Amino acid sequence: MSPAANVVAHRSAPPRPIRSFVRREGRLTPAQQRAIDALWPRYGLDPTGILDWGAIFGRQAPVVVEIGFGNGATLVHMAGIWPHWDFIGIEVHRPGIGRLLRQLEARRLGNVRVIAMDAVSAFGRHIPEDSLERVLLLFPDPWPKSRHHKRRIVQAPFIDSVGRGLRPGGILQVATDWQDYARHILDVIAQDPLFSRRPANRGTESADRPLTRFEQRGLRLGHRVWELAFQRVRCDEARA
Repeated sequence: MSPAANVVAHRSAPPRPIRSFVRREGRLTPAQQRAIDALWPRYGLDPTGILDWGAIFGRQAPVVVEIGFGNGATLVHMAGIWPHWDFIGIEVHRPGIGRLLRQLEARRLGNVRVIAMDAVSAFGRHIPEDSLERVLLLFPDPWPKSRHHKRRIVQAPFIDSVGRGLRPGGILQVATDWQDYARHILDVIAQDPLFSRRPANRGTESADRPLTRFEQRGLRLGHRVWELAFQRVRCDEARA
């Protein structure tokens, strides 16, 4: 192939997707690696198509997804106190996945499954429409520098895919301790006809959660926490 043809081929290639995360994994401990090796067949999902919650959990129950579960504390807490709900954790960092798997085994929790994948891909390819009770996005990376705003996970296409995954009446719950990101979140979701804003209602069964590690750090630094909730509307109620 000539040099000119190489240039044309390069220019015609699709652009690489912009990721909302970087892999700051740190050290994967031997215990975390053992947990992944031994427990992934039980708790892990490796989807190739649209997932079937009833087949995965063996029952029909409300399904909650947490995007970027970190060390898994929120998932373990909610799964333990609401055994009649099922939970999906989406995370790309293996130390957090290993830690969560160890906790699930220690607590004998059977109502949690894990997807080790970018949430944008998971919602775009594998989450069934109108199937989720709640989606949690707690303290995502704010990417505070202006030149990095394009990396924020809260962007119109992703929010639309989350809305389609939620059942009508389902809730998207977002928390951040960055005021600029809170404004960005409100601006983006206000443009999506699938959502209307609702009070976050911390303390109710569907919204209660422990403080996350990032939240605790933000509070120690004197940051305000913005807890935002948005309800999926029915298609016949969606704004034109």
